[in-house]
Amino acid sequence: MKVKSTKKLGTNNRRLNRIKFWLGRRSLIQKINIVIALIVFISVSTMYGVAQWYISSQKDKPLTVGATFIPDYARYYGLDAEETMRAMIDDLDIKNFRLVSYWSKGEPVEGVYDFSELDWQFALAEATNSKVSLAIGLRQPRWPECHMPTWAENSSMIEWEPKLKRYMKATMERYKDSPSLVSYQLENEFFLDVFGICPDHSRDRLIREYEYVKNIDSNHPVIITRSNNALGLPIGDPQPDKFGVSIYKRVWDKTITKRYIEYPFPAWFYSSLAGGGKILVGKDLFIHELQTEAWLPDSGQFMMNDIGSIPEQEKSLNAERLRERIRYGEATGMKQMDLWGVEWWYWQKTKAGKSDLWETAKSEIKRIESENLLKTN
Repeated sequence: MKVKSTKKLGTNNRRLNRIKFWLGRRSLIQKINIVIALIVFISVSTMYGVAQWYISSQKDKPLTVGATFIPDYARYYGLDAEETMRAMIDDLDIKNFRLVSYWSKGEPVEGVYDFSELDWQFALAEATNSKVSLAIGLRQPRWPECHMPTWAENSSMIEWEPKLKRYMKATMERYKDSPSLVSYQLENEFFLDVFGICPDHSRDRLIREYEYVKNIDSNHPVIITRSNNALGLPIGDPQPDKFGVSIYKRVWDKTITKRYIEYPFPAWFYSSLAGGGKILVGKDLFIHELQTEAWLPDSGQFMMNDIGSIPEQEKSLNAERLRERIRYGEATGMKQMDLWGVEWWYWQKTKAGKSDLWETAKSEIKRIESENLLKTN
């Protein structure tokens, strides 16, 4: 045994010496590149390992499919907003919604609240046993992201912040006892300062708002969302009850290539974000915005509500890509995903006579529901 151990030690020493000799003949640049390659390899291997652990830990849980619904976006397509939401419930069988509470819509005149829009949405959700995650705060889904009323636009943050909080309080107190309300989503992708027209992205304000929301209603979870492909884990304050992430795959690159590009990230990239966050801060991550809508060139030549633009829209997202996108979301292992752009599918179906997006989504949602039944039985 001693002889064998001595031989093994000698072999290891020879290997080490060969490695030292090989490295000694490399230039400084080559050595730096080797170190970088090792760091990348170790980092990617760790992320992949975390991803596989996370996917395995979630595999027996059912997948919840929901959608963002915005009445004004349905009207942009010339649709009846209530009819659109009913079709989402009755035909697609979507029963989980992210709804918005735009400040500009809910307080068009200072001190005068108008909740008529949200009232009918909550009434419909309650009548159909649907669930609502309510977006609150200044920054909420859809352009220009920050929906500030015109009467507050020229004021400083010292002036508009307390007025925003009063509106948030009025909104929460109106709906916090609704049996359909399951959570709040505070300030959509708050730190994404390269997109949208917003007056402030300071962490201090987000912390103040989070504490304010919890003081008003501690019974419902608060969600904070992050944007698409950035690395990093949410270890800073505030620490909400849950985190959301958006996933965009095929977009128009207006800066360099001037063409559609497909982000190369595999599904397990997002699994690693979910698993890393679960390990470090113990919080769940879900897909709050899965891109299931076309992303057109922003030249103004093509419009989403123009039937003539449909061939261009299909370069970004067609029925086959929609199916693949939904399955990509599933492959992340996250057990909640909200679809983005359902109003657009309904416009194609009812106004353009093109129902393949709608029917593809309907088929995929039905398939997921069937697989959920198998997991729970």
